[in-house]
Amino acid sequence: MPSLSVVIPTHKRASILKQCIDHLEKQTIRSDLEVIVVNDGDDPQTAALFHRPKWNLNIRFIEIGKSHQGVARNEGVKEVNGKYVLFIGDDIFLDAGCCEKHLIAHEGYETRVTRHENDDTGNSKLETRNVAVLGFTTWDPACGITPVMKWLESSGWQFGYPMIAKYAHQFLPPEVQHRFSYTSNISVPADVARAHPFLNNVHLYGWEDIEWGKRKKEAGIRVFYEPDAKALHHHHIELEDSLKRMETLGRSLVHLESIVPDLDMRPTGLKLLGYGWTAMLPTMTGKHRKAFLRGLTK
Repeated sequence: MPSLSVVIPTHKRASILKQCIDHLEKQTIRSDLEVIVVNDGDDPQTAALFHRPKWNLNIRFIEIGKSHQGVARNEGVKEVNGKYVLFIGDDIFLDAGCCEKHLIAHEGYETRVTRHENDDTGNSKLETRNVAVLGFTTWDPACGITPVMKWLESSGWQFGYPMIAKYAHQFLPPEVQHRFSYTSNISVPADVARAHPFLNNVHLYGWEDIEWGKRKKEAGIRVFYEPDAKALHHHHIELEDSLKRMETLGRSLVHLESIVPDLDMRPTGLKLLGYGWTAMLPTMTGKHRKAFLRGLTK
């Protein structure tokens, strides 16, 4: 039985998916892995990769009708056999030791918190706790890192790891942990993944991982930050692409709020006023806030 199941949703990106799997083949604990690729919508090129798979991996390929990443991840979780599930994207290239670091973090934490207590009957009682392990993701230099990619990382709008650097090898504060539930590189016990699926009725990009993280937080599941579980995001972004993404994030937030009214991610009050003033400036921040506010009003 595998120790770690890697679930990868994909949609019409056969070339990048192949590279993603090539990196999984180089994992130090390859023999302890199973990889489940979920093809979100029909794509012959992606399916062709698995007609005669050449990877030295325990890998399975399933296809679903076109939906979205959350549904694809849920379908993948239904197939897992491992004790833990690692969620990544099809454009995420894992460092060779990444999966091992996830597994060590989970098993090491279980060892630290497992303890025996006497219950009311005087008998020994075993106590364990579930955690999520967040790995570190940054841009792949091979893509060519643009100024807007640097801004996205430093501002926290994508991969805001500078904001949690001081919590390396520690638990994130519960009040902020859901904001860093990045499904590019995060693992949970399989039982947690089954008990807390992603929403099936979210149809726009963005926020579904934060909503998922919010439910985990409410269930008492803590997020442990393991920066040594490293990954590269192989995705080149120019300013125009980023502004379109920001507008979509605004629209998707409105959509998700209609489903989850207490999500509490929309800027309000003085913060919203600050967004409005900043949006008038010709800066990187101003341009992105303008696009985001435009999405909120559509």
